[in-house]
Amino acid sequence: MENHAYETQHEDFRKLCREFLAREAVPYHDQWEKDGIVSREVWRKAGEAGLLGIGVPEEYGGGGEPDFRFPAVFSEELIRARVTAPGFVAHNDVIASYLATRTTPEQRKRWLPGLCSGELIAAIAMSEPDAGSNVADIRTTAVRDGDHYVLNGQKTFITNGENSDVVVVAAKTEKPRGGQGISLIVVERGTPGFSRGKRLEKLGWQASDTCELFFDDCRVPVTNLIGVENAGMAYLMAGLPRERLSIATVAVASAERILADALEYARTREAFGQPIGSFQHNRFLLATMDTEVTIARVFLNHCIAELNAGRLAVADAAKAKWWTTELQVEVANRCLQLYGGYGYLKESPISREWANSRVQTIYGGTTEIMKELIGRSLGL
Repeated sequence: MENHAYETQHEDFRKLCREFLAREAVPYHDQWEKDGIVSREVWRKAGEAGLLGIGVPEEYGGGGEPDFRFPAVFSEELIRARVTAPGFVAHNDVIASYLATRTTPEQRKRWLPGLCSGELIAAIAMSEPDAGSNVADIRTTAVRDGDHYVLNGQKTFITNGENSDVVVVAAKTEKPRGGQGISLIVVERGTPGFSRGKRLEKLGWQASDTCELFFDDCRVPVTNLIGVENAGMAYLMAGLPRERLSIATVAVASAERILADALEYARTREAFGQPIGSFQHNRFLLATMDTEVTIARVFLNHCIAELNAGRLAVADAAKAKWWTTELQVEVANRCLQLYGGYGYLKESPISREWANSRVQTIYGGTTEIMKELIGRSLGL
């Protein structure tokens, strides 16, 4: 399906992304997956190529391009190249947007140039061992002590957790207020009391460094507070639609990639003397998936246009997130069955796609939370 949502400048950018990944990522990817972490050198090279801080103002070294279609293209090309490092997506689509819009001029000068050059790698720390989808349940606290906050707590499942130099931490600055007492505070690498746990082994996304973060009487300057104290929940809620659309972009691109591979396999793999795609069951299966993926792409394009126009509804972002990620999982599952025994081999692309797909319905808000948000928008 030709995607008419993209214009010439987006396709030119796609070519840049594709060439960069072919040169700087694909040859090293197997080693990254074995190591469970991407080299810092590729971050710096991505910065040199103009692939980081795409939406950050040019005065801070960014691309100055608010059009979400540009980071969407980068996400799509990561999927096309089978690069299992979503840290680039989180860095660009989530953390950089917080630090470009909610910070003071001094903070922007301090952090944004490094985020755009790849010298600084960013992470966001919300999830905790006892608090996942409901951010209001977090237990990490930040108590004011003169010109510092003293942080105590633990975060888990943090993408870029090991590589990160700048971590946006959600912490309670006024505990009795629950979710309305949360602030966002930046903790920098090397801050006393800030430590990282062991690298977490995951089912998929093997090149993504994911770990726990610990804060033990961690003293952070008050000047690292993002925006206004106790406004963190409002900032998170305002940023989540963009994050969820970013996840949906990965989901649709993945489903398209999986389906394209499956179609090629169905045309060439033979059973009982004929291509397996010629059997009615398989033909109908592929026709169904092609229809579903096309519909997902159309809705995603609609949501991206709404985001660019500044009017993407929270409920629509939730719809895009849950529908496309559940579809990604279903397409991966159906196609693995189509491949038969070959699909179950660890080195098979479909087996890796199947493993990578599963977390998509979990992070950024589970499918169940998305449906809850949509239900509330209906007045239920």
